[in-house]
Amino acid sequence: MKNFLSLFLLVSCLGFSQEALNLDYYLPQNITYNESIPTPKEIIGHEVGEWHVTHDKLMFYMHQLAAKSERISIESRGETFEGRPILLLTITSTKNHQNLESIRQNHVALTEAGQEGASLEEMPIVVYQGFSIHGNEASGANAGLLYAYYLAAAEGPEIEALLDSAVILLDPSFNPDGLQRFAYWANTNKSINLNPDPNEREYHEVWPGGRTNHYWFDMNRDWLPVQLPESRARIKTFHKWLPNILTDHHEMTTNSTFFFQPGVQSRVHPLTPKLNQELTAEIGSYHAKALDKLGSLYFTEERYDDYYYGKGSTFPDVNGGIGILFEQASSRGHLQETENGILTFPFSIRNQLTTALSTVEAAQAMRTRILSYQQNFYQDLRKEASNLKSEVILFGDSKDAAKAYHLAEILQRQQIDFQLLDEDKTIKGKTYKKGHSYVVPLNQKNPRLIKAMFEKRTTFTDSLFYDISAWTFPLAFNVDYAFTNEITSTTPVSSNLKRPTAKVSKKSNYAYLFEWHEYYTPKALNKILSKGLRAKVAKSPFSLESVSYDYGTIMIPVQNQNLNNEDLFTFLEEIANTCGIQINGVSTGLTKGIDLGSNDFDPLKPQKVALIVGKGIRPYDAGEIWHLFDTRYDMHITKIDKSYLSTLDLSSYTDIILPRHSGKGSLDSASTKNIENWVKSGGTLIGYGNAANWMQKNKLMPLEFKLDTIVAKNISFGQKEDFLGAQVTGGAIFESHQDRSHPINYGYKNDKISLFRNTNVYIEKDKESYNNPLQYSNEPLLSGYISEENLELIKGSVPFKVHSNGKGRVIIFTDNTNFRAFWYGTNKLLMNAIFFGKMM
Repeated sequence: MKNFLSLFLLVSCLGFSQEALNLDYYLPQNITYNESIPTPKEIIGHEVGEWHVTHDKLMFYMHQLAAKSERISIESRGETFEGRPILLLTITSTKNHQNLESIRQNHVALTEAGQEGASLEEMPIVVYQGFSIHGNEASGANAGLLYAYYLAAAEGPEIEALLDSAVILLDPSFNPDGLQRFAYWANTNKSINLNPDPNEREYHEVWPGGRTNHYWFDMNRDWLPVQLPESRARIKTFHKWLPNILTDHHEMTTNSTFFFQPGVQSRVHPLTPKLNQELTAEIGSYHAKALDKLGSLYFTEERYDDYYYGKGSTFPDVNGGIGILFEQASSRGHLQETENGILTFPFSIRNQLTTALSTVEAAQAMRTRILSYQQNFYQDLRKEASNLKSEVILFGDSKDAAKAYHLAEILQRQQIDFQLLDEDKTIKGKTYKKGHSYVVPLNQKNPRLIKAMFEKRTTFTDSLFYDISAWTFPLAFNVDYAFTNEITSTTPVSSNLKRPTAKVSKKSNYAYLFEWHEYYTPKALNKILSKGLRAKVAKSPFSLESVSYDYGTIMIPVQNQNLNNEDLFTFLEEIANTCGIQINGVSTGLTKGIDLGSNDFDPLKPQKVALIVGKGIRPYDAGEIWHLFDTRYDMHITKIDKSYLSTLDLSSYTDIILPRHSGKGSLDSASTKNIENWVKSGGTLIGYGNAANWMQKNKLMPLEFKLDTIVAKNISFGQKEDFLGAQVTGGAIFESHQDRSHPINYGYKNDKISLFRNTNVYIEKDKESYNNPLQYSNEPLLSGYISEENLELIKGSVPFKVHSNGKGRVIIFTDNTNFRAFWYGTNKLLMNAIFFGKMM
């Protein structure tokens, strides 16, 4: 279905100052509106589209609507990082509101066994409509004001019939913090006489922009991992209701038109039923008809795809629903010149409103067929599950209970059933400990969702992807896992999954020890060092009092500390409890291996870490690091903007992190010189991705790259874009060997690790093998897409390098160790570079 219709409406009648703007421009006409329902202007003080609505005004208006209309109920499902409420409006007829819980229960029951013959004739369809998950794509949230008003105030048999046949879950702002940030920018740069010049400051946000949430995450990638508070609220709503349709209103580049799904058909995930795409296309015909009436240009089946299940428009597809993406050309402010003419903010809002209305029109017309699709989807899943019988997925980490717990936490948020292993088990040489390991039966409600999360996939029908091509969760967490039929003894897990706890084994007058394996050991060590306590790290394994200790074990001697014996014990008990790490008190320093007084224990110092941010730095990568330090490890991290880096005295910082940057994001010469002098004086510089090129160019560390020499042969100009796109490594998982004796690998029990990669930076291995503590294997691809040419380059290359420069160290990671907050399995690599960099 490809349509490029009519004219792109210029809306010249509005004028550049928008004097004529009113509700007649947006709303369906020839119907009456209840005058007791307040219009947006009556509450927020301006016409929709005249200014960018701020989240506080949007919130206030939604509350006023709910207070005035019996069709609307409102709830706050939690708070964002900045304390803004995460709202949900439930909109339906007054009659349905009186029986809402019964309607919900009957709707969800449709997906359960025994409901195959349930009547659909009187059952309302459930539609979840959400707006502006990217805060600077604001036409969606502004359209939500009008849409909510229409649903509350419109009168007549048509709206009554619609609301009788549907329950609408309206999420007015998927991203409250980003919306507020962008509205501030657009409004404070607006002129009385709107200026459409694309060079106008209004259309060029300052870094990091309003797209992301507080910690600079793209929240439209978090529907599956569910790491952020906004995502957790909406996923809870999703599973509570299991909506039939979920819409996600976005914006795209200014010189585009309007997109609605279906997307590229060769890039639909194989687990998505064909009928899903057919129904999506039929719903799309309603959007086309509505946009045709406006004369708005649009396109479908291009650019966007339905592959990664972590997006709002794709997540429903693996859960029996239909996800729909809308992308409106963005004015990025109030008015902007484009290749299609003048694009106004009101015009973009009207397109969003129009497709919100056409969605519920389609839902009403196709109601019983879409309900039947959901009913049959789960019926098919029950057949799939019954064939799996006793097969389960077992996962865990015998040395790290917290990582396994956090993976189980995601499963629980996704309503996936699992149990605790209640006896130790060894499968294929891997030990799974009682209480530290989880059992996921495949014979349950949605085995397809489980498969989507746990499978490894390396063959594809297309070589282009809008987002990542792999997200295998046990690999992301670097936990051991197995598909097996051997598990017979498990313990049910209550709805309140309990975080692993630990304790201090006994009070000691000599020393305390804890291994570095547990996820929260960096948090514990930071608290210990910040308290002014002395601690050392073991560079070799040893055993003491019948306990074996691995590389990286932390020792806290009792004597010569600033706390007395009793207070030290009490403090470490608190650490053990809050961080979930086992701390052992020991009574002697005589061991099998290195004694506790050995020089193979290196002293550790408190770390003061800075993160370089600002224009050119990728906000996602920087935000992931900030989030890791601030929310996981309770560590201070100083964000230093590139704009003033060159003038700073950096001497107080032990470590500086330089995230991946855009092509023009490398540091200027003065900042580079400041960094170089700081490194030579003893600092540790840690870079990511293409920071390697900057490091080599400025002679901070010697690097030899493996470069691609591919030449296009028999590729036409029309095939150029696809040819180049096929060489992009957008997100796949690779296997690397680990030298566990190297400090970068402390805390890992296996000799292989799974790494996430979304760059084509390939570094040659060092001729000295001990300088290659991480090295890709000869068959590195574990899951996802990589071109044949790049696969050859990655084999045997190294994702990590360290170089001594003066008194300091320069460290590079080619891969993202902190990807989207759910790549728990490699977070410790960064923390090892922080705490143990001087030992490398």
